[in-house]
Order: sequence, then C-alpha cells, then structure tokens
Amino acid sequence: MNDHYIVAVTGGIGSGKSVVCNMLSAMGYEVYDCDSRARRIMDEDSNIKAAIAKDICADAISETGDILRDKLAEIVFNDSDALVRLNKCVHSAVRNDVRRESLRHRVLFVETAILYQSEMDCMVDSVWEVVAPLSVRVSRVMNRNGISESQVMARIKAQSLPNNVQEHPRTFYITNDDTVAVLPQLLDLINDEFEFIRVHPRTEF
Repeated sequence: MNDHYIVAVTGGIGSGKSVVCNMLSAMGYEVYDCDSRARRIMDEDSNIKAAIAKDICADAISETGDILRDKLAEIVFNDSDALVRLNKCVHSAVRNDVRRESLRHRVLFVETAILYQSEMDCMVDSVWEVVAPLSVRVSRVMNRNGISESQVMARIKAQSLPNNVQEHPRTFYITNDDTVAVLPQLLDLINDEFEFIRVHPRTEF
C-alpha cells in the first residue's frame, strides 16, 4: 500500500457530501473539509485579504481587517469573473495545505464541492462523488441555509463545470437521494477501493 492516499469526496451543493464525510469520520478516518480550512486560511493570510480588497471589492474587508463573508458571497455568486479572481487567491493555498496534511495520514479524505475548479483532481488518487437530483439538492439547501431558490440556483451555477472537463479516471458514485441507504454503498466502496490500494501503486496524473 502507498504511504499516503488521498480520496476526494465531492458533489454539488446539497448533494450530501457532509453526510458521507461524517460517516467516514465516525469510522475513524481523517477528513479534510476544504470549506472550513479555506475560511481559516483566508482569515489568517493577509495577502489573500489584500487581493480580495484590490481585485474583488474593498467593501468585502472590514476596517478591522475581517472578511465580510455575506458581502463577498453576494458578489462572487453573481459575478463569475469575481469568483475566478477569488478562487485564484485561495485554491493554491488550500492545495498546499492538503499536501501537508496528507503527509500526516495513511488515508486522507478531502471534502470539496469544487474539485475540478480548484485543480485538486490532479493530486488525488480517487474521487467519490455524491449525487442527488437537483430538486432534492435545492430543497435541502433552502431548508438548511434559509435562503431562496434563486440564491441556491446561483450557487449551483457558480459550481458548474465547463463541458470540456475530463473526469478523474477513478471516479465512483454514491447516491444520496433519500430513497437509497448511503452507509451500505459507502462500506462497499471502502472495501473495494482499499483492496485496490493494497494491490496497485499510486497513479500519478
């Protein structure tokens, strides 16, 4: 088996990535949450804050140097160019953080909604994609976040992939549509995938 193995747990907003990752954590696996770690990195990195103020919106940074996340979200989820500029500031720092974290664990699961946009697909060994119908996803996010359907759809649109993106060669799917049990799917995938780890060397992309 490889010394370090990275699995991306991905899927669009409302698909149920966190449900799967909570199960993995309960099983004792290490899960890296890209959203929370990215927030921490942004809060601690003065260069990222300066780039946000300069390249996106000065009003998204408070007088005390804090990121005004509601203001920033309002901008980037309605302006694709602003979202690209924000991602450019953050993605490289998060990838470097994932690399450092992966060295501390035999297997690291990485929860991310923007696997391909962040170019993290190039550094993971396999992808476990959580899928659910669009109507289910929208309903979940509206109930969870207390936002409107149009706001949810704006976030889904912001996460959408270009048509020319090539899927990771080791992509597996977990259905989370409230009609199929997730845990048996996850256990089967763990058994199958970790058998692959024992037999094959890590693939470099």
